[in-house]
Amino acid sequence: MKKQKIFLASSSELEQDRKEFENFIYRKNKDWVDKGVFLDLVIWEDFLDALSQTRLQDEYNKEIRQCDIFVMLFYTKVGKYTEEEFETAFGQFKATSKPFIFTYFKDTGITTGNSNEKDLTSLRAFQEKLNKLGHFCPVYKTIDDLKLKFNQQLDKLAANGFIKFEPCHDEPGKPAVTQTHSGKGDNVAGNQTKIGRQINMGPNSTYNENNF
Repeated sequence: MKKQKIFLASSSELEQDRKEFENFIYRKNKDWVDKGVFLDLVIWEDFLDALSQTRLQDEYNKEIRQCDIFVMLFYTKVGKYTEEEFETAFGQFKATSKPFIFTYFKDTGITTGNSNEKDLTSLRAFQEKLNKLGHFCPVYKTIDDLKLKFNQQLDKLAANGFIKFEPCHDEPGKPAVTQTHSGKGDNVAGNQTKIGRQINMGPNSTYNENNF
């Protein structure tokens, strides 16, 4: 069974989106587990908020460095820890050519009337950073929209051979891999890609590796 670790980063305001994303990964696993692929989703709610010799954010960053796919959701703001997680993922990518990095901006018509200026400043600064990196950030308006967009990218990663299917043949006496769920909670023309290696994941979406 090939495990693909996905780290999901987002601020606390997108708690419901994280839960729905977790549900989506659970359903995707039902399709892919028989093909020998298990998507191991890591979210910050999985970590114990307990006393540690290191700050909890360091534990998140350690997981990010070990993941295969990094997904970031942002909405009205980009907090310093969420941005640190992106920087950790990007730094790891520059060093090892992984993880694949996907960012999604939730757009439901933010105005200065329903978000404070400090939050909006952090949002604009992060969007400008992505622009300078040449990283296209898709917009989603609903959770179904997000799930559709990310599902397309998973299928493209498989089609391009970055996720390899290996039909599972359980060995005698060896328990099969099963998945549990916490209860929280085709070649499609997409535009989101990994930052880096030259991959055409859809119209106007080719990036070149190590060009930053």
